[in-house]
Amino acid sequence: MNDTIIRTAAAIRMAFARTGKNLPVVVYDNSDKALGLSENKKHFTETLEKLNIPSHHFFDSTVSSGDLVPSIEALAEQSSPLPACVAREKTGLYAVAHTKQDADRLIECIRTDTPCTHTESGSFREGRLGGCIAAITGGAQGFGKGIAEELAREGAYVVIGDIKDEIGNETVGEITSRFGEGSAAFCHVDVTDLASLEEFAACAAKLYGGLDLFVSNAGVLKAGPVDEMDERSFDLVTSVNYKAYFLGTKAVAPIMKIQNSFHAGHFMDIIQISSKSGLVGSNKNFAYAGSKFGGIGLTQSFALELIDSNIRVNSICPGNYYEGPLWSDPERGLFVQYLNAGKVPGAKTIDDVKQFYMSKVPMGRGCTPLDVARAIFYVHEQEYETGQAIPVTGGQVMLS
Repeated sequence: MNDTIIRTAAAIRMAFARTGKNLPVVVYDNSDKALGLSENKKHFTETLEKLNIPSHHFFDSTVSSGDLVPSIEALAEQSSPLPACVAREKTGLYAVAHTKQDADRLIECIRTDTPCTHTESGSFREGRLGGCIAAITGGAQGFGKGIAEELAREGAYVVIGDIKDEIGNETVGEITSRFGEGSAAFCHVDVTDLASLEEFAACAAKLYGGLDLFVSNAGVLKAGPVDEMDERSFDLVTSVNYKAYFLGTKAVAPIMKIQNSFHAGHFMDIIQISSKSGLVGSNKNFAYAGSKFGGIGLTQSFALELIDSNIRVNSICPGNYYEGPLWSDPERGLFVQYLNAGKVPGAKTIDDVKQFYMSKVPMGRGCTPLDVARAIFYVHEQEYETGQAIPVTGGQVMLS
């Protein structure tokens, strides 16, 4: 998606946000018909009136993205019904609604040249993240899936990114069945590739009109002592856990900066899911710990650089999620890896390893996705903190 399309979507969405309406914007830019509809105002108006689409607006090519905002603000403040369908010459069509499914419905009417029966629900997505557009990498399964579910539960529109397409689409199906059509979507992403991450960010902008919260969650772990760790394994951990956080930030920050240019009071968040191993060293687990320590260094540095655009950057450092596949997978989980690596002295079974780690947590249990999601809610709601590494460890790691 080109910059003009993203800027137009951001201008429309931020104009509505400045009037207190945090709404998704669905972009329809990829057909000759859409561009044809935007050739002239008369054709556009006649077509949408024929399709019974209410509250529409047209901008010709002489109108800049910045000039869209006051005009759309005025439209948003009118008593005319939402959604508004906006066309910008040589760019395409943008549908704005209380819910993504309502915007999708309008776009589909235009795509198929079918008159619309306007059935807008009129209710915003509610919750602590109501209307927030959130993207999470590694969101198809395990910890990431649990976090994505909690974000959707609290009213966010969640874009799940993962390299596993089938599982990702299954997760979206589960979330939308529980929290409503349009509450989640899947976009393929390889977090080790900048172009893939840029396409992921653009996918969020096309599906929902922008991006308010980016959760860099995808991660891998390869445990083992120094004399057994091979360079390839070390590079994999570093690439996915450390470099991918840099690449993800590089991909999403431009979209967030565009939003800020249209609405200076709109705060956005980049959050790295780090680990307690990013706060203290981890015996025979140096590759993972090193990548997470490095990520916190990126967090502090990004925070200083991006706050001028109202982008807050923080790390959340969970304790161990013992029930997830990272720990409990019977073939590749950490319990198996740690048992084989001899990390727990005297341990002879997987259960021995699990009990050893459970005994280290003062709260007497492992960390859950809900525990981490609550930390995300806090980070997103507050307006006076950035560059922090927030422990969620049940007291296992305490800041000093």
